[in-house]
Amino acid sequence: MNECSHVTALPHPEPEPLSETCLECLAVGSHPVQLRLCLLCGHVGCCDSSPFQHATAHFKDTGHPVMRTFEPGESWRWCFVDGSIV
Repeated sequence: MNECSHVTALPHPEPEPLSETCLECLAVGSHPVQLRLCLLCGHVGCCDSSPFQHATAHFKDTGHPVMRTFEPGESWRWCFVDGSIV
């Protein structure tokens, strides 16, 4: 995994999740494929394999650069700006 300047700027501890699922998917009657947690604000969104790609939409709307998987047993993080696992 790579380090990037965005990781060092993240809050510690990481923010609490604002929900247990993708609320945007619930609002439109869709089912999230996998969940992602924004490490700046705690927003929970669905991954790019989901029809609406709410985690990526959150990045585009807010500029919050780093998210991590919100799936049990997984721990990787992704930086949207650098386009890499960090």
